[in-house]
Amino acid sequence: MDIILDFFGFIQGLGVSVVMPIVITILGMALGSGFGKSLRAGLTVGVGFIGLNLVINNLLGTSLAPAVQQMVANFGLNLNVIDVGWPASAAIAMGSTVGMIIIPLGLVVNIVMLLTNTTQTVDVDIWDYWHFAFTGALVAILTDNLGLGIIAAVINMIIIMVLGDYTAPMVEESLGLPGVSLPHGFTTAYAPIAMLFNKIFDMIPGIRDIDINMDNVQKRFGVFGEPILIGTALGFIIGALAGYDISKLLVLGVSLGAVLVLIPKMAALLMEGLIPISDAASDFVSKKFKNRGKIYIGLDSAVGVGHPVTLAISFVLVPMMIFLAVIIPGNQVLPFADLAVVPWMFVLITPIVRGNGFRGIIIGIIVLAVGLLIATNLAPLITTAALNVNFAMPEGASMISSICDGANPLTWILVRLHDFGMIGTVIAAAGALALAFWNRIRIKKEAAEMHAE
Repeated sequence: MDIILDFFGFIQGLGVSVVMPIVITILGMALGSGFGKSLRAGLTVGVGFIGLNLVINNLLGTSLAPAVQQMVANFGLNLNVIDVGWPASAAIAMGSTVGMIIIPLGLVVNIVMLLTNTTQTVDVDIWDYWHFAFTGALVAILTDNLGLGIIAAVINMIIIMVLGDYTAPMVEESLGLPGVSLPHGFTTAYAPIAMLFNKIFDMIPGIRDIDINMDNVQKRFGVFGEPILIGTALGFIIGALAGYDISKLLVLGVSLGAVLVLIPKMAALLMEGLIPISDAASDFVSKKFKNRGKIYIGLDSAVGVGHPVTLAISFVLVPMMIFLAVIIPGNQVLPFADLAVVPWMFVLITPIVRGNGFRGIIIGIIVLAVGLLIATNLAPLITTAALNVNFAMPEGASMISSICDGANPLTWILVRLHDFGMIGTVIAAAGALALAFWNRIRIKKEAAEMHAE
């Protein structure tokens, strides 16, 4: 068992840009694409991820987050729960006992779901299984029962896999990612909320007619409505609120303009590698299986961050999150390290609202406000989980939390159900199995329609 765990630990440590080419090459060969074609596809995907990470970390992470943090300092905000960011949350999750087994366990769950026709997704995003481990670790602490923690992690994965399948057609259409689903533990948790509020908006006269999208903006404002100029303008506004001098203001503006231009180009390069694998998967399934619908490749939601509406909404809501943190009664979390991951919350919200920026912003305000309260509520458990794995607490901090996954609504529901002990496990498991069964019916119906054509 130790050898197996060490192996998966080594794989995880290689990182996405190394693991993805290996996984895609093996998958392509298994689907009959040949070694050369599969290798090229895998390397192209790896290069795409390197490009995405460079843009996100070097431009978005090092430009946007410090500007908003400076705003925090300028306005003298003092909240007692520190947002330590997703890298710390991932380290805490993977350092737990649940985290030690989550990769092999997640692979088994994915295989079982594929064999039982309860998912259409081959989830190669194994490094993001930490989201499921995070939920499981908190449940294990709350219940003082490792078994319930492991079950909670599996339940979380099943729910996310079903949601990833269901939203995949929207991902294909809106984000231009054919054959891709996003079974991402953080991003995908917001899909049901967006669906609910989108339905509510459709029922409200007047509100349902408000449509702000990038295409309309660009048509109305011409060159000034293009993503590069919108990003630059938002950068100037954020820099001004941060009190930047003219030189830093200009650098921030150009950097955020670059983000809106470069991320879509990196995502396009990534898709260049994925398309032949996606086509091979579809051909393989149509030849070998008659009762299955389309097969998707499950990826990190980073591939969808570059949508212009997603980034525009995020640039507006990142500084607003600081304002919400101050005015919301009961919030104790100071948004800090995870400010740069706010765009990940909107990757699926954008397609669900069909690119409507107005709806995206309203839903965004709601999920950020509620998310801060969730992060506050889970802070004691997250702090305990951190201490259990000897996480180095920030100097002067008594409690920590995060936006990713501390503000995750699905994580919160699964954890708080376990306030009722085994009863909560039964309720959560029944819900996950019901979703899986419903997904099986939907997949078989889709398959029948495909083969009838």
